[in-house]
Amino acid sequence: MRTFLAAALAGMIGGALLTTQVAGPLIAQEQARSQSVYQQLELFGDVFERIRGQYVNEVDTGELVEAAINGMLSSLDPHSSFLSPDDFEDMRVQTRGSFGGLGIEISQQDGFVRVIAPIDDTPADKAGVRAGDLITHVDGESLLGLTLQQAVEQMRGPVGSEIVITIVREGVNEPFELSIIRDTIRIQAVRIRTEGDIVVVRVTTFNEQTYDNLQAGLEDAVEELGGNDRLRGIVLDLRNNPGGLLNQAIRVTDAFLDQGEIVSTRGREQADSERYNASAGDLIEGRPIVVLINGGSASASEIVAGALQDHRRAVVVGTRSFGKGSVQSLIPLRGNGAMRLTTSLYYTPSGRSIQALGVSPDIVVPQPQRVDPTEGEETTTRPPRTESSLRGAIGAQSISDDERRMMEEEERAAEEVARLREEDYQLAYALDILRGLSAMNGRQ
Repeated sequence: MRTFLAAALAGMIGGALLTTQVAGPLIAQEQARSQSVYQQLELFGDVFERIRGQYVNEVDTGELVEAAINGMLSSLDPHSSFLSPDDFEDMRVQTRGSFGGLGIEISQQDGFVRVIAPIDDTPADKAGVRAGDLITHVDGESLLGLTLQQAVEQMRGPVGSEIVITIVREGVNEPFELSIIRDTIRIQAVRIRTEGDIVVVRVTTFNEQTYDNLQAGLEDAVEELGGNDRLRGIVLDLRNNPGGLLNQAIRVTDAFLDQGEIVSTRGREQADSERYNASAGDLIEGRPIVVLINGGSASASEIVAGALQDHRRAVVVGTRSFGKGSVQSLIPLRGNGAMRLTTSLYYTPSGRSIQALGVSPDIVVPQPQRVDPTEGEETTTRPPRTESSLRGAIGAQSISDDERRMMEEEERAAEEVARLREEDYQLAYALDILRGLSAMNGRQ
């Protein structure tokens, strides 16, 4: 019995020693980390007080704190930022589909404002602003060094007032100016027309009206044709669609799928991950779909294109999309402001990350360059600007070298067919038809 007690006691002492040996360093590391954070916060407080007390001009402490917060967020990636109360309210208004401004979706690149896409029939679109343009000056004042939110403030103004922006465009040798009259932006999220027995569905953005507009417009168009039996198929045009609300992208995709995953989001913790699945019901009862995308198709539009492509429900045509596969959460803060924080990444049903990679079309069809009457014919072609080219962009996640190599080979094959159009357009057309049939049937 004594032997047993001695052994048990030795085991308890040994266990206590082992626990101390393992837990001790972990506790010490955590304490050191906490102490480091407190020291850094003390440093911030010291700098703040010195600016407030010794800067050459008196400063607004509220603006100073906002600038510090925005600097902290914008250092993470191009899409995280601080929203003042006014900016937060403007964002909420925009998702309802009506707001004042120029009508462009923008991001920041190398200190300048980059146009992801102009919105159809807005002042910016009518003035000739294009996806990929860099805005370097507003009314002669440089935007270099400003935060994205500060640049937005420079472009704001009363409805009816004029703004002159300086544009740097890929393929145009010199910067040029565009004059735009600010207006109230009323976004028509969906436009539908028929071409014979084919319905063309143009989706310009994903706001609160998108799915309802699509459903009502598509039902009217199909009814005019005489029902789904008379419908040959639809073209879903997502070109220059900068994205918008995730729930609307899911509903639009679900409109054409009977089952299966639409998209998943994966965050830092497993608990932050979510998966969204389709429900039964297809608005066009399985009729063929062609999805059009280009470098201005971003975020929510990439979710739709990627899901329909993975399910072999649609043939994707055009050029590689923008590659914005990150999810921003709007987190309200005290004082009625908010922060837009990147909290997760999108993944298509096959597990592809959209982030920095975009959606590669089944059939590559570049849009011919338009001639700019103010600059003459464009003579140079440069690689398109994408999410991966933005400073501080999050890199592609969870993709192996083999998967990347396969994607590159598939895109290279599609581009070879696209180049063949210049030599033998009819042969290239025949190859495109076969690639489309292969994509729909799931064969490589």
